Amino acid sequence: MTAYIFDNTLDGLLTAVFDAFALHEQPEALLTEGEPLPLFCDRQYLVHTDEEKARRVWTGLEKHLDREALHVISLSWLSELRELNQPLFNYICKVFSPPTTESPHRTNCPTPTGGVGGGHNYADPDVLAVRNIARKVAHEQLRMKQFIRFQKAKDGTYLGVVAPDHNVLPIVVDHFQDRFRDQPWLIYDARRHYGYYYAGEENGADVTRITFADEQAVPFSLTNGQLNDDILSSDDQLLQDLWRTYFKAICIKERLNPRKQLNDMPRRYWKYMTEKR
Repeated sequence: MTAYIFDNTLDGLLTAVFDAFALHEQPEALLTEGEPLPLFCDRQYLVHTDEEKARRVWTGLEKHLDREALHVISLSWLSELRELNQPLFNYICKVFSPPTTESPHRTNCPTPTGGVGGGHNYADPDVLAVRNIARKVAHEQLRMKQFIRFQKAKDGTYLGVVAPDHNVLPIVVDHFQDRFRDQPWLIYDARRHYGYYYAGEENGADVTRITFADEQAVPFSLTNGQLNDDILSSDDQLLQDLWRTYFKAICIKERLNPRKQLNDMPRRYWKYMTEKR
């Protein structure tokens, strides 16, 4: 059994695909650095990430797959799930390989893209696995648009703290830039320790990715996203109190359905939501 080991980056995975074809072999396992080797592994190959190799593989994907299939690949990678690595590797390899009967990883559908049907052959287990993971990311993206709660600081900047299961911040900032174009805001991912800042349309600035050198010194809590009292705008404190009062007032106790509420608004989002504090 041959195992490829890579650095858990998309460029690294694409480089692994390039190397597999260059070496004329199909590794049985694709692992990240530090993962335990599978039983009966007799050969390890360390993939050295190469941007040029990765670019060539991606250019090839652009020639064989449509825009929607490419979007699914990009979206699935934002899941950060380790169980994605092997099916995504197999899927991309199949795009460039003609289907054969000898390999259990190949289908017998004679399509130009090696059996994956341009990324739409859902009978292929690897295509299906990648698409199912991409669907989870898309769902998380939607929930971020629904559940981010902003607080206003004294300087007029609005802060929203989140901790999504998947790394969806890069694909939701355009929504907030379009919706809140006239005001400065910062959305911060407390789990991945980075965020995006927008200075507002009047300043002519674009969205900027930011990190904090010392998270202990930030003026908000990473635990619940609450701005420090000396930073929080007095108007916003009043609005938060009013929102919580309204939220409780419209609740009809006789119609409470905790199971449906958890379905629609999972508990993991509650700590950053004003009405649940």
